[in-house]
Amino acid sequence: MKCFTATPTSREERQWSTPLAKQLASAINITGPIPLASYMRMCLTSDVGGYYTGAIEADRDQFGRKGDFITSPEISQIFGELVGIWFVAEWMSQGRPKGVQLIEVGPGRGTLMDDMLRTIRNFKDMASSIETVYMVEASKELRIAQKNLLCGDDAVMTESKIGWHSTSKYNSLPIVWTDSIKSIPQDVSKTPFIVAHEFFDALPIHAFQLVDLPPTEQPTATQNSDIIEKSSTNPLPSPNRQWREMVVSPTPKGTTHEDLGTPQAERHDPVPEFQLTLSPSVTRHAQYLPESSPRYKALKSIPGALIEVCPDSSMYAADFASRIGGSPSSPKPRPSGAALIIDYGPADTIPANSLRGIRQHRRVSPFSAPGLVDLSADVDFGAIVEAATLASPGVECHGPVDQAYFLESMGVQQRAEMLSRKLGAGPAADDKKKEIERSWKRLVDRGPSGMGKIYKVLAILPENDGRRRPVGFGGDVSL
Repeated sequence: MKCFTATPTSREERQWSTPLAKQLASAINITGPIPLASYMRMCLTSDVGGYYTGAIEADRDQFGRKGDFITSPEISQIFGELVGIWFVAEWMSQGRPKGVQLIEVGPGRGTLMDDMLRTIRNFKDMASSIETVYMVEASKELRIAQKNLLCGDDAVMTESKIGWHSTSKYNSLPIVWTDSIKSIPQDVSKTPFIVAHEFFDALPIHAFQLVDLPPTEQPTATQNSDIIEKSSTNPLPSPNRQWREMVVSPTPKGTTHEDLGTPQAERHDPVPEFQLTLSPSVTRHAQYLPESSPRYKALKSIPGALIEVCPDSSMYAADFASRIGGSPSSPKPRPSGAALIIDYGPADTIPANSLRGIRQHRRVSPFSAPGLVDLSADVDFGAIVEAATLASPGVECHGPVDQAYFLESMGVQQRAEMLSRKLGAGPAADDKKKEIERSWKRLVDRGPSGMGKIYKVLAILPENDGRRRPVGFGGDVSL
C-alpha cells in the first residue's frame, strides 16, 4: 500500500462531496490521521450526515431493491419465519421458561422482527411468555420506521429514561427501543432471546499490518537477550517485527486512480476523497489490540501479516453471553436464553482487507462520499466465540455453519412449497410461485458468492457440555 505526503493546499477551498466529508477532513487536519474504526463510526453513525443516523438525501432508504443493499428478510418472508421457529424450538428445548426478553440488535426496517412476531404468535404459549420486545437502534429515522411496521403508523411512541415505548400489533406486546444494549436491564431471572442479523459486519474495525523494523528501530542486543531469556520452549516471533495501525487521511489533491492502485473496473468513479495508509509509528491501539488474543499473536511470525480487530464485536458477544449464562461477578442460578448471530465472514480465519463500500447495490470505494456509502467488513466469528466463552462460564457456542445448511435444516424448501400451494392456480399465482422459488433458492445458493455459502450462523446457548445440539446445527427439538 502506498503512503502519500500531503501537498500544500491552494487558496481555492476544496469542495467535498458531503458535509460529513468536510467535517472529517477538518478534524484530521487538526488531530492527524485517524484509526479506521473512527472513520467507520463517523461514516455510519455521525449526526452530521451519518449513513444510518443523519440522512442527507431526501426520502433515502438504505434497504431493499430501491436502496443500497437487500438483506435476507427483505428477500423472503420465509427467512424471518424460520428464525422465529428457531427461537420457539429453543424455548421448548429449555423447558418453556417464562419471563422472555426478545431482543434484536440492528433491526434495520424491522422486517425480521415483524416476520418473527407474526410467526411466534401462532405458538400461543411461547407468545404469552414474552414480557418485552427490545430493539437496539441508534437511528431515530429507523426507530420510527420500525415502530410504524411493528405497531402501526398511528401508534403512539413515548419516551422514558430507558428508551422509547410502543405496543406491538402482535398480541399487544410492549416494545422498547434503546440506542444501546447496555440500556436493557440485565435480570438473572429473565430469559433473553437475542437475534443479530447483519449487525456485526457494520461494527467499526481496526486494521493492522506487521512490519519489519528498520535497523534504527530494532531492539538492541541486550533487549534481544532479555526476550530470549523470558521465552518458553515455544519460539517467540521475531522482535524485529511490529504491528502498525492502518489510518485514514484525506487524499491529496491531484491524486489519480493509478496512484491509489484502484482496479480498472472501479475507475469510472471519482477518486476517493480519503485514503488508508500505514501509520509511521506505533499507535495506542497497535500496542494492545493485536496482543489481546492468542489467535492474533500467532500471526506475528508471518512477515507482512494483516489482521482486522473489532473491539465492539467482542463487547457485544460478551454482553450476550453474560445475559444468557451469567458472569463471574453476577452468576445466573440457571443459565437460559439464546443468541443467534447471522452475518458474513470466514468460518475459521481472521479477516483481513475485507472493508467494503456499497451504494445502490454496487461495490464502491469505502473512502468515497462519507455518509452516502454503506460500510461493512467480514465478521470474525472466532473472536465472537472467544469473547463469549471468556465472559461467561455458563455458555457454549455452536457453529458457525453455512446459512444454506441452517435454513435447509429448518425446512426452508418445505415452507416455500407450503406457501406456493396456498396460492392456487392462474397466471398471477404462477408468477408468485416463481418468485417464491427464486427467493428461497437465493438464500441457500452455495455458489462462490452465494448467500447460502457466504453467510454464516452462530448460536450462543446455555452451557450443557455439548450434550444437546440445537436445531439448525445438527440437532433436533428437545421437548
